[in-house]
Amino acid sequence: MYKFLHIFSGIFLLASLLLGSQALYAREVSLADNQILLTKTHGGDGSAWGQGDCKACHVRRNIHQTEEAVPIRDIVLQTGYAGCTGCHGQNGTQVERQCVLCHNDDLLPASPIMDDIKNHNFNVDEDSILSDEQCIACHDSSDMDGEFEVNVDLTHYVDQGDLDLPYRNQTDFCLRCHNQNKQQPGYEMSERFPNDPLVRMDINYKFIDKHGIPKGSGERTYAGMRDSAYEYGTLVECTDCHVMHGTHNDKLIMDRSDTGAFLLNPELREQPVFADVESGNYAQHCVICHESETAVEDTEEDTGNGLNGVHRVSGSCTECHTHGMAVQTGL
Repeated sequence: MYKFLHIFSGIFLLASLLLGSQALYAREVSLADNQILLTKTHGGDGSAWGQGDCKACHVRRNIHQTEEAVPIRDIVLQTGYAGCTGCHGQNGTQVERQCVLCHNDDLLPASPIMDDIKNHNFNVDEDSILSDEQCIACHDSSDMDGEFEVNVDLTHYVDQGDLDLPYRNQTDFCLRCHNQNKQQPGYEMSERFPNDPLVRMDINYKFIDKHGIPKGSGERTYAGMRDSAYEYGTLVECTDCHVMHGTHNDKLIMDRSDTGAFLLNPELREQPVFADVESGNYAQHCVICHESETAVEDTEEDTGNGLNGVHRVSGSCTECHTHGMAVQTGL
């Protein structure tokens, strides 16, 4: 009986389409209307909700015809029905949502750039490639329209007041987990050492001077900023420096400018400029955005990635520049 009803539903839907009654019987899945995730109305009257066999109703060569969907049309033809849930959700089933089936170096190498095995895999002690489960943790209901919007493309987590308020910026999203008092169920963290930034970043970010909510004037010898939308007083996002999808640097520090530094001059950012961080020497990383206004010490010396402008190209930068130090401008 169940199989008969399913077949009848499919025939009825097909007949409706042929009669020009698509609006009555089929729900329009649209990037433009942010309706990419299927709901209980799937099928127009809900008849398709809970069905796990997409090919029963959808012929691959006939779908993804709209202008917004054309960029992924060939990918879908190649990967088949396995990737449907990655974009459209589980349709009321327990079918696994697959993301990296398409988001990988072969099919979508820049969406995002997954450059290495150090990434936000929720385990600071283990390096591994990202899996579908980790993608969904942060991007549960993305509309995947190619435009990143924090309140559309990031999973909604409650704030410390247990309210699902809109994110003011991307850092606000990060701090919904990286705080002491209201970590999200299933993603709890314990301090590994006193003042562990993974747990106390909500405090550090408010009193930080290097980045975060600035307290310095920026009027110092080393106050130069490379030509970009960054300026002193700019609230720097966590993801301007820390890469979620892949880097070879520890602490998820970006190793190429096109994976972070989002306000940097696009011509420079998209080269990209590469950065190696070793033994506390962040010179190659910092010089991507910073360019000293005054020629002192090593500011004219190439840091090793083709850029100059920081006052020290060797040794540890963290002796003076540390997260959470609000004593001087940038220190």
